[in-house]
Amino acid sequence: MYQIIDGKAISTSLKEELKEKVTALKEQGIEPCLAVILVGEDPASTVYVNNKKKACEFIGIKSLSYELPETTTQDELLALIEKLNADDSVNGILVQLPLPKHIDEDAVIGAISPLKDVDGFHPQSVGSLCIGRKGFVSCTPAGIIELLKRSNVEIEGKECVIIGRSNIVGKPMALLMLRENATVTVCHSRTKNLKEVAKRADILIVAIGKPKMITAEYVKEGAVVIDVGIHRLEGKKLCGDVDFDDVAPHTSAITPVPGGVGPMTIAMLMKNCVDSVIFE
Repeated sequence: MYQIIDGKAISTSLKEELKEKVTALKEQGIEPCLAVILVGEDPASTVYVNNKKKACEFIGIKSLSYELPETTTQDELLALIEKLNADDSVNGILVQLPLPKHIDEDAVIGAISPLKDVDGFHPQSVGSLCIGRKGFVSCTPAGIIELLKRSNVEIEGKECVIIGRSNIVGKPMALLMLRENATVTVCHSRTKNLKEVAKRADILIVAIGKPKMITAEYVKEGAVVIDVGIHRLEGKKLCGDVDFDDVAPHTSAITPVPGGVGPMTIAMLMKNCVDSVIFE
C-alpha cells in the first residue's frame, strides 16, 4: 500500500514552528515583514497573493501589499523595489509573477536585493545554491525537500529523475537533490527514451506542465513520485502532471493534487521570510 504525502499537514506543522520562531523574535523586538507586489489583475496571481497574506497573518509576519494597475511602467515598479530595498523594516520582497508583457521579469528579479529575495530567484541566490553557499532557495524545490524529509523518504544514494528544467523548479530541484547526495538526472522535451529514463528513478519529480502526462509506464515499482503540476480540468476539477489513479498503486509514496506540493510553496516562502531576519 502506498503512502500519500500530505502537503497540507506538513505545511501546517512547518507554519506552527515558524509561528513560534516569530513570537520569539517579537519578544526580542524584531518583527519580520514581507512586502508583496502584484501588478495587474491576473486571477490566479490574485489568489496566490491572498493566500500569502493569510499565511503571514497566521504566522505573525507583518505584510505590506502593493497592488498596482496593469499600466504600471517598468521604471515605476523598479522605483518601488528600490524604495523597499532601502527600507530597513522590510525583510523580504516578493514580486508576483507573471508580470505584464511590457515589463522585463529578469530586470525586476535582478533589482531585488539578494538579502530580501525570499522567492530565491535572484541570480546571486541561484549562484549560491550552485556552489553550496548560504542563501535563499526557490520555494517549490525547497518545499519538496521538506516533504521528502518529513515523510521519512531517504534521499542519499537514491536515483532521482526530474522531468522539467525550468529555472523555478527543475534546475534548483536538481541542485538541492545533489546537495542531499542523490544521483540526479534532469529530463526535458528533447530527452530520448523518456519512459526508460523515468523508470530508473527511486524518486521521480515531475514538473512539465502537461495534465496527467505521466502514467504507470513511466514509473518503477515502489518509486516515490512528487507531482509539481496543477491544472484545472473541465468541471473545475484539479489534477497534476501525473495520472494519480494510474500511477499511485505502483508507488511507495506519492503527492496528491491538490494538497501535495502546493501548500509547501507558501510555507517555504514564510520560512524564507523568517530566515531573512537571520541572513541580515
